[in-house]
Amino acid sequence: NVSMKLDTHVDTQYLNLLEKIMKDGETKTDRTGTGTKSIFGYQMRFNLEEGFPLLTTKKVPIKSIIHELIWFLRGDSNLKYLADNNVHIWDEWPYKAYLKKNNMPIPEINGEEWKSGMTAFVEKIKSDEAFAKEYGNLGPIYGYQWRSWPTPSGAQIDQIAQVIEMIKKSPDSRRMIVSAWNVADIEEMAKAGLPPCHCLFQFYVANGKLSCQLYQRSCDTFLGVPFNIASYSLLTMMIAQVCGLKAGDFVWTGGDTHLYLNHMDQVQTQLSRRSDIRPMPKMKINLERKNIEDFVIEDFELVDYTPHDSIKAPIAV
Repeated sequence: NVSMKLDTHVDTQYLNLLEKIMKDGETKTDRTGTGTKSIFGYQMRFNLEEGFPLLTTKKVPIKSIIHELIWFLRGDSNLKYLADNNVHIWDEWPYKAYLKKNNMPIPEINGEEWKSGMTAFVEKIKSDEAFAKEYGNLGPIYGYQWRSWPTPSGAQIDQIAQVIEMIKKSPDSRRMIVSAWNVADIEEMAKAGLPPCHCLFQFYVANGKLSCQLYQRSCDTFLGVPFNIASYSLLTMMIAQVCGLKAGDFVWTGGDTHLYLNHMDQVQTQLSRRSDIRPMPKMKINLERKNIEDFVIEDFELVDYTPHDSIKAPIAV
């Protein structure tokens, strides 16, 4: 596809970010003790009409992204839904919390003992309802804050329903915001999950198109950011459909935007593929769906995705 717009392509923009961090990043310590190269403040913009912004210079697991988004939109914050659907992007944190809670030694992270222990933990979440209730609950994280933000009076606010209502009724509003950064709940979230990295997003309507900008306070650029771009692009498309609009731009804004020091070889591998960026895939969504609650995994079909092989990297916990 010669007509592919290379300068706005997701891979071009993303590889430029990787290069900028490698070149200008400050070496910093971090919570996990891994160490990072980091820059502060960065922005990328993706026109969703040009294609679905899923990287082609490495394979990104789209099923995990869709399942996680459905999980958030259900207002669910228990690991069980993800475990049942074979999605393992959240396993590390509740496993670590479970070990701590029971005063068990924490094995070397990403070592064999850690991996086998975590696998057993996830199996138990799947098979044991009571265990899942106690140890699968990640606390008041994204799904909870999106759909049932607690008010001081004891009521709950469904931010997603509210924002959809505003997009439909007052599309010029400058208050179409969903926040996951509930200051009162941060410590609670940190116990079994993480305080929200992608913490605030805003919608904007113009020319019959819905755009969305995300502010992400902490960005694991190699492992996390490709997921976040795809996830919020998909969310924008879903909400546009529900509101009878076309999808416009997804704008990604990063705060502490970093590469972990143990991801550097993987970054070089990916940068070496710059000369073979492939056309962005298309995402087909079941047009019958008119309610944000109704989407299921079968409603999504990724078409024409021909990426390079995936690149494995250890996650910092």
